[in-house]
Amino acid sequence: MSRIGRLPVHLPKGVTVKVLANPEATARDALVEVSGSGGKKLTQKVDSRITVEVQEKERTVVVKRGSDSKRDKALHGTYRSLIANMVEGVTKGYEKVLQIQGVGYRAKAEGTQLELALGKSHPVRFPIPEGIQIAVEKGTTISVKGCDKQKVGEVAAEIRALYPPEPYLGKGIRYADEHVRRKAGKTVG
Repeated sequence: MSRIGRLPVHLPKGVTVKVLANPEATARDALVEVSGSGGKKLTQKVDSRITVEVQEKERTVVVKRGSDSKRDKALHGTYRSLIANMVEGVTKGYEKVLQIQGVGYRAKAEGTQLELALGKSHPVRFPIPEGIQIAVEKGTTISVKGCDKQKVGEVAAEIRALYPPEPYLGKGIRYADEHVRRKAGKTVG
């Protein structure tokens, strides 16, 4: 059995998990819906080879696989991790912090857009997706928050891709815990 897949997912108070039939008539896959306090709700499609059982007495979710094929073993651990991430997302949420390095480089959040001054002739505008909150502190620190781990990581990566850190001067957008290796410039010989 998968070491990750066999572990039950414990449900904290205020979190409910429902296993629903997929609304698409042709699909045999199920939908797992995790809802938490504050109206946060996440859904995940689960392959028909995997079964998800909610044990109300123990307040746990158990993921089981149909066979010992290589594909089923891979899906077993993957879906257990996805469900655990959804439970953590509706209770605590996820956050990625980005920092802007460079003279005159700054950001500000205005309504549904993030406006970035990155040394170009025009400000770069990034639309904030639904379900994501972006906060800017001191003009150079961007905090991306949300309950969906994949979406938070994707939005943070898209913002970083607008101006990745360059290796000579270190200017650009980087993750708060990222170390950028610097290269030596040209030397006069």
